[in-house]
Amino acid sequence: MRVVIQFFRKYKLEIGLAFLFIAAFFITRLVNLTILPVFADEAIYVRWSQIMRNEPTLRFLPLSDGKTPLFMWILIPFFKFFQDPLFAGRLVSVLSGFGTLVGIFVLARYLWNSRVAFLSAFLYIFSPYMLFFDRMALVDSFLNFWGIWSLFLAVLLVRTLRLDVAMFLGFALAGAVLTKPSGWFFLYLLPLSLILFDFRGPTEKTSGEAAYLKKPIAFRLGKLFGLWMVSAFFAFLGYNLLRLGPNFAMIAARNKDYVFTLQEVLTHPLDPFKARIVEFTGWFGTLLTWPIFIASLFGIVWGIVRKERTLIFLFLWALLPFLIQAEVAKDISSRYLIFSATQLLFLAAFFINQIFDFGGRKFGKVFVPIFLILISILPAIFIFQLLSNPQEAPLPRKERSGYLEEWTSGYGIKESADYLKKVAQKEKVVVGTEGAFGTLPDGLQIYLEGVLNVRVFGTGVVPVYELPKSLIEASKENQTYFVVNASRKLFDDEKLQLVGKYPKARNQKGQQDYLLFYHVQERDGKRTI
Repeated sequence: MRVVIQFFRKYKLEIGLAFLFIAAFFITRLVNLTILPVFADEAIYVRWSQIMRNEPTLRFLPLSDGKTPLFMWILIPFFKFFQDPLFAGRLVSVLSGFGTLVGIFVLARYLWNSRVAFLSAFLYIFSPYMLFFDRMALVDSFLNFWGIWSLFLAVLLVRTLRLDVAMFLGFALAGAVLTKPSGWFFLYLLPLSLILFDFRGPTEKTSGEAAYLKKPIAFRLGKLFGLWMVSAFFAFLGYNLLRLGPNFAMIAARNKDYVFTLQEVLTHPLDPFKARIVEFTGWFGTLLTWPIFIASLFGIVWGIVRKERTLIFLFLWALLPFLIQAEVAKDISSRYLIFSATQLLFLAAFFINQIFDFGGRKFGKVFVPIFLILISILPAIFIFQLLSNPQEAPLPRKERSGYLEEWTSGYGIKESADYLKKVAQKEKVVVGTEGAFGTLPDGLQIYLEGVLNVRVFGTGVVPVYELPKSLIEASKENQTYFVVNASRKLFDDEKLQLVGKYPKARNQKGQQDYLLFYHVQERDGKRTI
């Protein structure tokens, strides 16, 4: 007990800050967690998890679309405790983000000191980039969790050459590749940790902590390569669990839909590479906010000029996936670069810490809080908008379009589902939607899972040129509804009676799409509720 008291007395400031940071993290992540409507990929992932929960033989269902299933597996037990499926899915990402926060602190503390560690954690908590995706039921926050711990364990391994560290690194890599195929990046990046390898010869003085340095360099390098093979073995072992699923081959098949082949890359090596470098840089500046992004660039320059191996290592860990995806990805969004952006936070925190040292000596202790407040103004405004009115937040054009404006944005879906639940209390309901997967019908199905008397199906047609005949037939014996986005409905029909019209955000041209919720009036021209 005495030891515990002494520990708390010695580290009371750090412990107090840790509790403050934890509270800040969960407040910023949990407040109005479902203020954004369900997004297309969220609807798919949550729906897969619901199906997998109800039918054990379909536990590898995501493989049918070339996706790896770990996120969906983790989500399944959350449905037992939370009625709102979207909240449950997003909570998994919140907890993933907390694991990432802990990893960021541990890594920065290991590489530098407590102040840089707290600065790195502060930048993560109040980064609009990280906050946005920590609040979405997407796999990317979960992947970032595995990525930061793979990075820490890679650093720890190259400095300790321990078998247990190599095994834990293998487990982290397995988690990454079971979450998303791009998790292989973390394995391919392992050789970069040679930058941190201690190349001192065995005749030089070594500390007790680094007794292994007494071994010849060739021996230590050989051991490191051997330990990397151990890590790779566990990563491949975990990945090969997917062979238990019937559609394992679909991962490679669907990968062709997402990336250019080598022949295609050689045909147009600078297209779309050049345009994407500009686009990606804009994403970092907007979502990290420009003061933090510029600080990270100065951190890169500092590392190169001062030959700081740690900074160079982190820069390359961020840069290589950035460049590879700019070159080979057919389509990309900012969430695919989240693990590159995370490394930039370390670089920014290191440089800001240097500014604190300089400013503290020049202007006194008051400099640090004033400077911290100044660099926090833009992130604070951005975060407040995301938590209170996302349509006002300065999201990049592609993100705003996908999450707020177009068919991928699920405004009105929950409201339509609530209406249908009331109708289903009295009689059977059939609901048809546009499309075959995504925001519709999956977004509607996740809210109506387990509701008796309701059958939801996608018509499979986009855009829709006429009222599907299956709905006309269904309306003769059931209360029948049709849900479609206004931008995809290219017909009028007197059988449709509008029940609800839900606006999405306006685009940059002032145009606005709507989710249209119709009652199909074939049976008696009346709808009940």
